[in-house]
Amino acid sequence: SKQEARTEFSALIDWTIKNAHTVDAILFYKVDRAIRNTADLARLEDLEANHGVLVEFIQQPFSHTPAGWMQIRNLANMATYQTQQQSIDVKEGLERRVREGFFSQVVPYGYQNYRQNNRGLVRVHPENGSKIKRIFELYAYHGERIDSLVKRLYQEGVYYSSAKPKFGRSKIATILSDQSYIGKIWFREQWWDGTHEPLVDYATWQRVQGLLNRGHYQSHELLFAGELIECGHCGHVITGESIKKPLKSGGIRRHTYYRCSKYNTIEGHPKTRLKESDIDRQVLGFFKQMRIDDESLKKWFVSVIKAKTESDQKLAVDEIAKLNRLQTEIRGKQDRLLNLRMDDEISKADFERKSSELREQEANLSIRLAGLQQDRHENADLAVKSFELSQNLIERWDTADYDAKRQILEILCLNLTLNGVSVDIEWRKPFDVIAKGLNFSASGEDRI
Repeated sequence: SKQEARTEFSALIDWTIKNAHTVDAILFYKVDRAIRNTADLARLEDLEANHGVLVEFIQQPFSHTPAGWMQIRNLANMATYQTQQQSIDVKEGLERRVREGFFSQVVPYGYQNYRQNNRGLVRVHPENGSKIKRIFELYAYHGERIDSLVKRLYQEGVYYSSAKPKFGRSKIATILSDQSYIGKIWFREQWWDGTHEPLVDYATWQRVQGLLNRGHYQSHELLFAGELIECGHCGHVITGESIKKPLKSGGIRRHTYYRCSKYNTIEGHPKTRLKESDIDRQVLGFFKQMRIDDESLKKWFVSVIKAKTESDQKLAVDEIAKLNRLQTEIRGKQDRLLNLRMDDEISKADFERKSSELREQEANLSIRLAGLQQDRHENADLAVKSFELSQNLIERWDTADYDAKRQILEILCLNLTLNGVSVDIEWRKPFDVIAKGLNFSASGEDRI
């Protein structure tokens, strides 16, 4: 009955018409169980008038006369009215609940429903709430991506449920893009403000959305494919193909090649195919160029990095003070706006619009402040760790799996380009300085 088409009801009528010569009557418990609209009523009247099959209602018997059918029509009209009115009441109730800040449906993973004073409320799930926080933390600040995050959670013992330990990839993607975790409710194709406790702060949420928009799903383990490298000839992405060749001994040898995705469709395009081992060898060559063997030179490099980052921290102090002043001004505007609304000097629509603008401005300032504060405390340590990473890349690469190698390349490289049979790298800072080599004549105690 919840389906508009009422497929079971239609199947009953069609079967009865087909077998009318063997059927005396069809039985319904009550009129409102059979008839939901005038079309249903018309079909039942036709069944009796034109096919000779009686229609009987066990709880509401009637005479099979014009007067009896008039009685059924009245009951059917009442049933139709009640069905339609109930639908309106339910929709209004759901909208009223959402406007009050409550979910209108099953709460998302990480929350749970409970009843208090005969009212359905929402709270953070005692176990799953912390799992949501961990998922956002790993994705936002620990370099994990969806595929590696699935593995990391399982390794840490963060299970989806006792019956299903591993989080699914699609479930992770849904969680990371669900605004419910910053206090919102999805209803009628838009997000509403909720009263439930947010599990994720706005700065982390924004960072995750930025990373999601830049991310690309890898459905395979072709290390240098998946939009990692672009073609130097035409600018299209390099794609990979894995070819299996049977051996006389009965085994299979796998060869992986990389080429431009458009080299068969662009006239005059070089027909270059490069083995994965050839690209791998070039990448290891780049790593060797970054290694510094002189221990005293390494210590000097680290000391200069620390001096530079400490200088940058002093410059950040003034910017933080400026942002704090702007944040105080916005909060003052919010207080004044609330007073105007309480005095009924502005409309509800204007209040909500302006209040939303101010919340957005404050959230953006919070993101910038959080970034500056984090930079002040972490930049020096991050720079030193980056240098240490550059010095043992070869060892890491040799023992890394697919996910770890992709992460290393994303940390080190802004762009990778295939020119003929050569791979060119555009390094991220500060790896560009290390890769180019140190210019001692231009270096000093506080600069490189």
